Amino acid sequence: MTKIKNKEKLIICPKCDSKKFTKHGKRKIKSQDIQIYKCKQCEHFFSNRQMKYKTYEPKIILNAVSTYNLGYPLTKVKKQIAKRFKTKVPLSTLSSWIKKHKNICRYSDLREEGKKYYSPQNILFSREFKHQQKYKFQYHKAKLDLKLQYRNQRKFQLLKDYLKWIAREKESCPGTNSKRQFPHHIFSEKNKELKQRASQIKMKRFIPLKITKNNLANSLAEYGLKLAKTNYQRHERIQDFMLINDSVTVATEVPVYLTNDDIEYFKEKGFQFNFSNSHTPITGHIDLLQIRNGLVYILDYKPEAKRVTPFEQLIAYALALGSRTKLAIKDFKCAWFDDKNYYEFFPLHAVYELNKTNHNLH
Repeated sequence: MTKIKNKEKLIICPKCDSKKFTKHGKRKIKSQDIQIYKCKQCEHFFSNRQMKYKTYEPKIILNAVSTYNLGYPLTKVKKQIAKRFKTKVPLSTLSSWIKKHKNICRYSDLREEGKKYYSPQNILFSREFKHQQKYKFQYHKAKLDLKLQYRNQRKFQLLKDYLKWIAREKESCPGTNSKRQFPHHIFSEKNKELKQRASQIKMKRFIPLKITKNNLANSLAEYGLKLAKTNYQRHERIQDFMLINDSVTVATEVPVYLTNDDIEYFKEKGFQFNFSNSHTPITGHIDLLQIRNGLVYILDYKPEAKRVTPFEQLIAYALALGSRTKLAIKDFKCAWFDDKNYYEFFPLHAVYELNKTNHNLH
C-alpha cells in the first residue's frame, strides 16, 4: 500500500490499530462538534481527538525490520519493500524504524556477527513436514553458531545436533553413532491411533506454581499478531517474527516424542509422575525454543494465556526433548504466553522432589 493522502483513510483505532471503523454520531463540546467512531474489530469508541494517524501500515514497518535483521542492507530492504507493497520508503525512514524497534528486536545487536556466517538467503533452515497436518520446522543457523561460541556450552551442541537430525534424511542420532533417520512416520495421520499428542495428556502429580513475569515475548507476539491476517496465521506469524528478530529464539515447530522406554528410564532415576490417560509414543511440536541464561526455554504461544495452565503438555515436551537430546531436565525451563501475559516454571520441580541428597539436580 502506498502513502495514503485521504486523511479519513488514515484513521486508526487507538486501542487495536485497526483501520476498519464506522461513524457513530457527533458530540458537541463547547462550540466544536466531535466526530465519534466505532471500531469494527474491537468495538472501541473513540473520537477524532483520540484517533491515530500513520503514513505506513504496521505490516510494512515490521516486514522492513525483519528483512533488515535477516542481513539485507537498507538499500536492499528499500527495494524489497517497494516491490512487495508498491510503496517507496526513504532510507532515513527505514533507519528510524530499525532504531525504534531495536529494544524489542534485539537480534539487530548480533546482526553484523551473524552476517559473517550466513547470507540473508541462507541464515534460516526451513522445511515443511506433513505430521497429521502441515508444520513448518525452522531454526536460525547464525544464532545457534553464536551460542556455541560461549564457554561451557556443550549442551547447546546437543540441541543443535538434534535439530540437524530432524532436518536431514540421514544424520547421526544424537548421543549415538546410529545413522537412522528421524522417525517422522510416528507423527503422521496414519499412526494417529498408535500415539497421543502431548496436549491431550493428564498428569497425576503435584503441579508447580506458575511464575508470572514480564517478558519480551509479549511485545514480540504483539508485533507478530499485526502481521497475521487471520486467526489461523497467528502461530506462524509470531514464530517467524521471533525467530528472525529476537536474540534468543533458535527454532520453531520442533517435533518431539516420548516413548515408554523414556518414561521408564526417568522413573528409574527417581522421577515421579504418571500420565494417567496416555499411551506412547507421546508426540508434539514445540512452538518455540530459546537459549538464554544458560538454559533451554520451551515456549508455547497460547491465545488468552491467562485462562489456561498447560503444565502437562509442557512437562511432556521437556521430558521428550531431554530424552532426544540427552540434556538434563534441570537445563530446561517452560513457559506459555500471549501478547499480554507470560508464565514460566521449571519442569524439574513437577517431576522430581528436592531433598538433601538430590539438590544438585537443580
